[in-house]
Amino acid sequence: MNLSAEDSLRLNVLVTNAEAVRIDENAMAVYGLQAGHELKVQLNPTCNGDKYLGYVRALLSGAVLDSPGGYPVFLRRWTRMGQIDHEQLDRLLRLGEPEAVMAVVCSPGLTDDLARRAWWAAPSAEHARRMLEHPRVAQGVMGPVLADYLIEYLPFETEHCDILDSVRLVLQPGLVTPERRQRLWDAGRSKKTYRVGFLHAVPDDLPEPQPPRDGAEPWLATLATLPGAAAALLAKLLGSQGQTFLEVAADALRRPADQDIVTALLNTIGHYFCDLRLGCVRLRSMADLDAAVAARLADGQDAVAPLLAALPALRREVEAMLFLAEVSEAAVTDIFAHSDAVGSVMRGRIEPVVKPILARMAVLRGTV
Repeated sequence: MNLSAEDSLRLNVLVTNAEAVRIDENAMAVYGLQAGHELKVQLNPTCNGDKYLGYVRALLSGAVLDSPGGYPVFLRRWTRMGQIDHEQLDRLLRLGEPEAVMAVVCSPGLTDDLARRAWWAAPSAEHARRMLEHPRVAQGVMGPVLADYLIEYLPFETEHCDILDSVRLVLQPGLVTPERRQRLWDAGRSKKTYRVGFLHAVPDDLPEPQPPRDGAEPWLATLATLPGAAAALLAKLLGSQGQTFLEVAADALRRPADQDIVTALLNTIGHYFCDLRLGCVRLRSMADLDAAVAARLADGQDAVAPLLAALPALRREVEAMLFLAEVSEAAVTDIFAHSDAVGSVMRGRIEPVVKPILARMAVLRGTV
């Protein structure tokens, strides 16, 4: 190994004492984290910079994993899939390898302390999102730190799916102040992807709640006496929570940004009504959805039959609930399989799917 004697000695001391290691290729320096303080080794290359950094990585890998050939190829695959021994996670953060950090943030065994070290080693929006998926991290000391970073970085995100995931994750309990939550909501006036994140994360706790549906009071009184999921869901939909969800979802569905947002929104809508969903096979065409709903309405033994018997005037609302319960990304699978369009072109192609969904939402909102 062609490291200078000084660098070799200092790197061995650093990797022995550090909780995590980071390599700055531009500055030709290696940093270590120890008890909240940074250690630094300024490298003194004896050959080409890239080649010398390879020697540095080999030393770190040999000291940490007893693998002087560098971060093993099989570990690159395994760690991405979360198949690494949890006891190895602590050592992976001392390799100075970006892939090793990704392995840690993706691991099911991630802890709040490991998240702290991984964040020091490689702070990025992707890592923050991956770590906030872990309840232990979201509810720990690092949760607000990662949420703050994602919020500050949101204006620079270019992918709508990343924006959606960031908003969804930072809305977990205890991560943002009411003021920041409101600012995120306000940003959704012009960028609907933010609102889809709210629909996914807090469907029954959306800002700017709407009033209950006009004239629903007598129905709500009757629904309160009826057992079953169908009556409970219809009561919620006629009330403030449901009316707010329907308004926000309909608004987002009219102008989705790209295909990822469409699929996420359709899945979110279907999940809101999932208590009435039958089976696990997702229907792909609107005609199939209509047929499935008609069959259920005609079935006297269906779960919605007592509701229809008690409130026959709400048959259209019950039909709308059954229809929306079957909505999922499967409805646009065939369309997106033959097109990668976004924006207005995409919205034109999915109109045959969107219009029936909006029509059912309008029924539940009492606007038609």
